[in-house]
Amino acid sequence: MLVSLSISNIVLIEKLNLEFGAGLNILTGETGAGKSILLDALSLALGARSDAALVRSGCDTAYVVAEFNTVPAAAKILLTENGIECDDGLILRRTLGADGKSRAWVNDTPVSAKILKQIGDSLVEIHGQFANHALLNSATHRDTLDAFAATHQAGYRELLNSARDAYASYHECEVRLARLHETLARSESERDFLEHNVSELRALNATPGEEEELAARRAAMMNTEKNAAILAEAAEAMSPRGQSLESQIYSVAHILQRIKTDPNPYAAQIDRLYEIAQAAAEISDQLAPDDIDTDSLDTVEERLFALRAAARKHRVSADELPDLLARMSAQLETLDNSDAELKKLTADAAKKRKIFDECATKLSDARAAAGVALRAALLAELPDLKLGQADFAVMRTDAPACAAGIDDIVFMIKTNPGMPFAALHKAASGGELARLMLAMRVVLAADDTATTFVFDEVDTGISGATASAVGQRLDTLAAASQAIVITHSAQVAGYARRHFKIAKHVENEKTTTTVSEISGDARVNEIARIISGAEITPESLATAKTLIH
Repeated sequence: MLVSLSISNIVLIEKLNLEFGAGLNILTGETGAGKSILLDALSLALGARSDAALVRSGCDTAYVVAEFNTVPAAAKILLTENGIECDDGLILRRTLGADGKSRAWVNDTPVSAKILKQIGDSLVEIHGQFANHALLNSATHRDTLDAFAATHQAGYRELLNSARDAYASYHECEVRLARLHETLARSESERDFLEHNVSELRALNATPGEEEELAARRAAMMNTEKNAAILAEAAEAMSPRGQSLESQIYSVAHILQRIKTDPNPYAAQIDRLYEIAQAAAEISDQLAPDDIDTDSLDTVEERLFALRAAARKHRVSADELPDLLARMSAQLETLDNSDAELKKLTADAAKKRKIFDECATKLSDARAAAGVALRAALLAELPDLKLGQADFAVMRTDAPACAAGIDDIVFMIKTNPGMPFAALHKAASGGELARLMLAMRVVLAADDTATTFVFDEVDTGISGATASAVGQRLDTLAAASQAIVITHSAQVAGYARRHFKIAKHVENEKTTTTVSEISGDARVNEIARIISGAEITPESLATAKTLIH
């Protein structure tokens, strides 16, 4: 429910703060006082297209704030989807610059105008000559009829649930069947490719981590081979002339020992030569290279290169080759078992489609009955609203199977006998359409998704008993929610729970629109003014008191 509306610098409105209440809120005023401006401001807060012409002359920025104390389920879904926090209330804020640029916030969270409009449409339904309200959109008609039927036909919700569940089961089976057909079509064309590659990969029999292990072994074996070459070179250096280095050193030592001086002056050097000769002997013993298993190195390299070649061919890592083999084997197995699986799944889909068709047919029959009941209920409302010549029809056409059944529903109307049925917004004038929407909303009141309704021009071209009937239905609709009505009818105004007067003031060549709540004598005088015009008479005052409910 809309609890407050704050407006600043919108056309003739300089600053305005309004507080609305539950039930029927009526706004009246002389022609040109600015009633449409109020509606434009509210529409701006609800996400309507911005227009720089709305900014008051001489001002840079205008703003409007709409506060709601209840949030319908549809609005909560939108808020959640857009990451907007919401407890029990909601504040929509919109600013508009003189350059036509606007900004919007929902509960202080910046949003686009598109999201603001989606949220606004779920909160308020505006009925007027140029309003695009929900019932004019044929996409909402099936859900609207279902909501009406759910409150008037026993077991209707169960039919909806059965059709939804049956479709979900059938659709899941259809998806699986489509995927199987796709897999089979792809696999059949690739059978030779799959068979060849599965055979090749099975023969290769790669294991995870094998490439890394083989690469490490190959590196180690290649190092051993290089080391052997180095040792051989060292051994050759130890025997430059065919005589071992050890023998040469021993010969030098033996010769030096033959010196006759006692003590031998080379004794220390001789001892070191013997040590060197011993070391040379030890090195010589170890210079024989290890046996190099050339065949083993070739085997390792062959295996390693085979793994890497297969990985390059299939554009995967060597470690992924076992998984690739498993997937290709599964595709072949599916192809081999395809006939049985396809037959089973096709039968299952046919069985589930039959169950869905039965549920959808029952739902379709129930919708037909609901359409008849909705037509009867609506036609009963129309005569009192000066629409007695109008007729209403619920047109059903076949629709592709979905969770809602197999029906497309469109509401049709004709306002005069002999005329063809047409879409709602094409068959009625502004006032007729507003009264028609009022009648529909009264009939559908049990499932209103918007908690606030705004009506403009609902009293166009009517008076007397018809206007009183409009007021009574507005009061009925507002009793369960909230209605804000701009009216020129005294009969409609008499039903107000809260009455606001719109007035225009000119001071110092500056025109300003004001809105104030009125009650008591002020309200009686305003209704009398509507009845008699500029001059209020005792008769109009008496009538005004009679009209106030």
